[in-house]
Amino acid sequence: MSNAFKRFNFDDKMMEAIDEIKFTHPTLIQERVIPKILKGDNVVAQSETGSGKSHAFLLPIVYKVDAEKDHPQAVILAPTRELAKQLHKMTMDLLKSYPEIRTAAFIGGTDLSKDEQKAGRTPHIVIGTPTRVKDLMQSGALDLHLADRVVIDEADLMIDLGFLEQIDEIARALSDDVSLLVFSATIPGALRIFLKKYIGEVETIIIDTPKNKTSIHYSLVPVRGEEKQNKVLDIVQHVTPYIGLIFANSRERADALFDHLNSAGVYVGLFHGGLKPRERAKEIKKIRALEYEWVVASDLAARGLDIDGASHVINYDIPKEIEFFTHRVGRVGRGEYEGTAITLYTPDEEHLINLIENKGYAFNHEDFKHGEFIKIKSRTQRASRKKKETGLESKLSHRVKRTGKVKPGYKKKMKAEMDTLKREERRKYSMKNKKKR
Repeated sequence: MSNAFKRFNFDDKMMEAIDEIKFTHPTLIQERVIPKILKGDNVVAQSETGSGKSHAFLLPIVYKVDAEKDHPQAVILAPTRELAKQLHKMTMDLLKSYPEIRTAAFIGGTDLSKDEQKAGRTPHIVIGTPTRVKDLMQSGALDLHLADRVVIDEADLMIDLGFLEQIDEIARALSDDVSLLVFSATIPGALRIFLKKYIGEVETIIIDTPKNKTSIHYSLVPVRGEEKQNKVLDIVQHVTPYIGLIFANSRERADALFDHLNSAGVYVGLFHGGLKPRERAKEIKKIRALEYEWVVASDLAARGLDIDGASHVINYDIPKEIEFFTHRVGRVGRGEYEGTAITLYTPDEEHLINLIENKGYAFNHEDFKHGEFIKIKSRTQRASRKKKETGLESKLSHRVKRTGKVKPGYKKKMKAEMDTLKREERRKYSMKNKKKR
């Protein structure tokens, strides 16, 4: 079978590397980005998790390295240690066909002197977190001024985590001819300023993925605020995923849910930015060894850690930024696999559900009872009942006595009077229907 990556005019060695990782057809972002990187253009691409963006820059970067030149030629910056390690592993898989090309990962949380020794071996491809790469530049261990390609991966998360200053310092040390390759889920204002400074006007390649993927079942479950933990407990005790991820909006919320599940005898993992480096490495090892069925996580995991084979996602909290919702549910339903995305919501989160639906998502309205999901009436049906109530209130409002002078407790009295009138009106309506029958 002919490999569709041949359209990029890769040589036999690169095609061998692509066959080795079992790629046959480029994704949409790879189609759009690879030719531009091969030409040496600046690239700004907006794409979501699971779009194939990592190989969109790794394939052309590896292909363009000249192993005879003894200096770093490409720098790949990632916002988290886990993502940097993952990119390094992907690069090493490609370099099985290129043993002459050197790469190294510099991620912090380790002895700086050891990284300085690694830098002394002059890797052709440098992969790392901004702070550690900047430290190695300042110590003189890494000389990046001859690099011709720099990748800023997950750029909006870089800004959220406060790395823009370090990236700015790294960018200032590069040559004017360097190609800047920026990949991001969103393009916030601070990132636009950075791009204008270093790139100027450049087209943003936007990869729009369909919101409701046919491979994912989107379940929307109403709960009262105090019932959320027990609803999650009920689900994880009855649903067996390949790997399931439970997302909370903060470390504190993740810790509290983790403690609740543990105290109920459920063996779950925990992953968020508050863990110490050794704890994070230990948890990642357990997650990848499938020791856990469920992992409680903050959004750092959604962006910084790619877990293969996730089959279920539970949104314990609805994220304030809708892009994070997309990243979370993007963990499941990849390739030929199916997945389930479960979103719990309380009455005060209705507005967030509206925002998500306005973005193009459509939910199955369900509840989880007796070990299974059951269909329930949609939110819009319940909302229509409230509208009828409002209509009744409007009809009766002229009968509520209003005094010209506002006295303490007047709102309470008016509400009580309105409630009495509503009850009377309903009784009349009921009696009228009985007579008809």
